[in-house]
Order: sequence, then structure tokens, then C-alpha cells
Amino acid sequence: MKLISFNVNGIRAIEKKGFFDWVSKENPDILALQETKAHPDQLTETILKPKGYTSYWSSAEKKGYSGVAIYTKQIPKSVVEGLGILEFDSEGRTLIAEYDDFILFNIYYPNGSTGNKRVPFKMRFYDAFLDKAESLRKKGKSLIICGDVNTAHTEIDLARPKENAKNTGFLPEERAWVTKFIEHGYVDTFRHFTKEGGHYSWWDYYTGARARDVGWRIDYFFITKDLLPRLKKAWILKDVMGSDHCPVAIEIK
Repeated sequence: MKLISFNVNGIRAIEKKGFFDWVSKENPDILALQETKAHPDQLTETILKPKGYTSYWSSAEKKGYSGVAIYTKQIPKSVVEGLGILEFDSEGRTLIAEYDDFILFNIYYPNGSTGNKRVPFKMRFYDAFLDKAESLRKKGKSLIICGDVNTAHTEIDLARPKENAKNTGFLPEERAWVTKFIEHGYVDTFRHFTKEGGHYSWWDYYTGARARDVGWRIDYFFITKDLLPRLKKAWILKDVMGSDHCPVAIEIK
């Protein structure tokens, strides 16, 4: 199975940039999108029902903001929207799809915002998500977690660590949470295979950072350790354009 996660920064905008031609070429079994910025009733049949896929959506109450979607070839046993907490679920950040042998979390984790003013909200979301993931693990479930985590974990995960030490996305408390999460028994799939720095998944539009590859690795696939024997590959599709992010992917046997 090939799984791809992609913060598209607007599904309607990226559709006009050949997005579905790319999907057809890549042919993932599951495609998880973040920052769709749309409600299903605003979307065309082409977006809602691309050939070979069923789609599921969670949208923010606020129009043109946040939102996640899953395109899947195999129909899940169930799909749940949200974490069951209104302050988070009203922003359309979470879809949880249960398949026969794993549960997929597709999440657009909050950004700490300008001046770090939403960092407390972000940290509460992180903890609520971890509680939910752990409750499913206690029931013996295997988990695959993907999305825009909005935090670069270590200094090798961004081009300018020192300059960003006081900015959201690289604050000590955000990084410490990612460490804590991994210590609970979750594997950063990309780092399982690739130890060196210089690999990024997001570049700031406003500073033209992509042309200079001054980026951050803030998009991840995590898996529970029991799935490690089935993990074949994890990679970043850095040449895919259309968003300020690029897709990340894993292959599971």
C-alpha cells in the first residue's frame, strides 16, 4: 500500500494546477490532505469523486479555513470526524479512518500563529490527540498517523534552527512534545530510513524560500512500532509543486 499525505493549501486552488493528473500518476491507495479550505458543498464532482476513490471530508465552521480530507481506494470500516472536543473539532482538523489492520489519523495540527499567540491551543490539541491515540492503542489497534504537525522536531529538520528558536514550529515546548510522542512508541517513518538533514516539506511563500531550499520538515508519517516490520519505504516528494508544502509518503507491506 502506498499512502501519501499532502497539505494542499486549498483544494480548489490546487485542482487548477493539475492536481488530479498528479494523483492519477502517483496512484496512492490512500491520499490524506490537509488545509483543504473548503466545504464539500463548494466542490465539484471532479474533486469529490475522482475515478477509483471514495472521499471523506471534515471542514471548519469558518469558511476557507483549515479542513482535512481522505481519498481512499478501499472503503474503511468506519470514519470518525474530530477528537470529540468542540474547540478543536469546529476547525475541521481530524479524520480517523479504521481499516482491517490499522487505524489512520489524518490531522492538520494547529499552527502557533503570529506572535505565538495560539501555542497554548496547539499544545492542548497535541495532548488531546495523544490521549485519543493512546486510548486506541490500549484496545490493541495499530496506528498510522499523518499530516501537517506544524513542528520541526530537531535542528536537522529545518534550514535555520538558531534563527527560529523563539518562533512557533520550533519552540522548545513544541519540540519536547514531539519527543514525548515518539517516546510513547511512535516511529517517525522518514527518520527511520534517513538520518541526515536537508530534507524539507514546507517553504515560506513570502520569502521565496523554496527556490533557495530554506525549508522545514513539518509533515510526517508516524506509525506504531508493531507496524515497523511492514514499513518498506518513507520519502518526501519535494519536486511536487502547487502548494507551499510538498507531499510525504510511505509504503506499507
